[in-house]
Amino acid sequence: MKSSAEHFEEGLRLFNAGRFFECHEAWEEVWKRSHGDEKFFYQGLIQAAVAILHAERGNLAGASSLCERAMKKLDPLPPVHQNLAIGELRIAVRHFIECAASHENGALLARPKLRRIARV
Repeated sequence: MKSSAEHFEEGLRLFNAGRFFECHEAWEEVWKRSHGDEKFFYQGLIQAAVAILHAERGNLAGASSLCERAMKKLDPLPPVHQNLAIGELRIAVRHFIECAASHENGALLARPKLRRIARV
């Protein structure tokens, strides 16, 4: 059985590979095992991933709603949380959802990434 850390790392790899459904599945395992504020953090990440997935599939109403719910959980966090660039992620996900909603030409958008910040 994988540890929470292993599930999280798998989810991070999948997120950055643009495999948002699979990422959601991996992070859900971490979310189920978490408590308190950390549970909200993982839920926010999962909702952000699913918002991107909905946007890519053309469900813009669902994407916008999930993005809003994700940001309610991620906005209170500092720009760097658990050595992850959460501030950058918030900006990238919002931008992705806004651009998806305004794109009519079907051009591919750059998918958001979740960058790890090296410990100092």
